[in-house]
Formats: sequence, C-alpha cells, structure tokens
Amino acid sequence: MITTQTSNGVSTPNAEQRPVKLMTQLMESLNIDVTGDLAETPDRWVRAFREMTSGYAEDSADILSKRFVQPAADELVILTDISFVSLCEHHLLPFSGVAHIGYLPNGFVVGISKLARLVDCHAKRLQIQERMTQDIATAISTHLQTSAAGCIIEATHSCISCRGIKKPGTTMKTSCLLGRLRTDAMMRSEFLSLVGK
Repeated sequence: MITTQTSNGVSTPNAEQRPVKLMTQLMESLNIDVTGDLAETPDRWVRAFREMTSGYAEDSADILSKRFVQPAADELVILTDISFVSLCEHHLLPFSGVAHIGYLPNGFVVGISKLARLVDCHAKRLQIQERMTQDIATAISTHLQTSAAGCIIEATHSCISCRGIKKPGTTMKTSCLLGRLRTDAMMRSEFLSLVGK
C-alpha cells in the first residue's frame, strides 16, 4: 500500500489508495474473502467507478463552445442512437441505452462528436434517466441559444432486471422537448419521425 508521511511522522494511506481500502473493508463486511483471485477487485472497482463518474469533471458549456457558422435555417439537426452507460444513483447499478437529440440551429452548428460527448458528460455521473434527459435538452437549449431542443432516451436498468421486482427486458423511455419542439406540432412530429418514435 502506498503511504504518505504526515507532519507528526505517522504514515497514512495515500488518498489514491483510501477508496481501495474502504472497498476492501466493505467486501469483507459482506463476508467476501478478498484474497486470491479477488485481491485486486477493490482496486479494479475503484478505477471502474472513477471512469464511470468522470462526467463530473466535464462541463456542457465547454463541450458546446466550439461552433461553426451556419446561416439560420428552419431545419432540425438530429443525432440518433448515441449509446451510453450510466449509474443509477439509487443502487449504483448500471443502466444503458441510447439517446436521440436534436436542435434547430441559430446561426451556427456544433460538431456531431460534441453532441455525443454531451451525452457522455451527463451519463458518466450518478443519474436517474428522467433528470439526464432533461439536463441534456436544457444544455442544448441554453448553450446553443436555440428555439428548439429535444432529447429522447431509451434504456434498460439493472436495478429492475437483476434485483427487486426482477423484470429483465423492460425498457424505460423518457423525453424532454423544449421551445418549438413542444409548441410547434409540425416540428415536433418531424423530430419524432426522424428519431423513429
């Protein structure tokens, strides 16, 4: 174990190793023998958890800040089937699926990779699907200053498939339509048609 020396000369676990130690203690408290093949499991779990919550270090405004001039047009830009994996904040179990997002350009567009990164930014946090859907649509509306933004997410949740009610194969669908996607029936119909809903 990596340690650091404090001012009073007492060695303490390195901050990087503290979560590993805590995970080891948690597993042991559940009567799991953390030796042999499981000896490195706490470290693997911590590294995986850090990766799956890396969205906290990302910022929607930064992601959407690189823009390309595009004359204002009354045509939607839509990116569909953006795969993601997130962690349910209630049970810390994964839920995964696809996001479909779209917006109406307001004199500029962003690269499509930025839209996919925006989904990852919000997915790689402790989440509930309903809030994630709203946060993505709101970020697009706010940072792209658009009059129409939308997000639809379809996902399967481990917390309902492998525990509790145990209903594998169920899919949760959520949507958030803002601005003209909410108020303009023709535009909403076009968006839903293009994302296959």
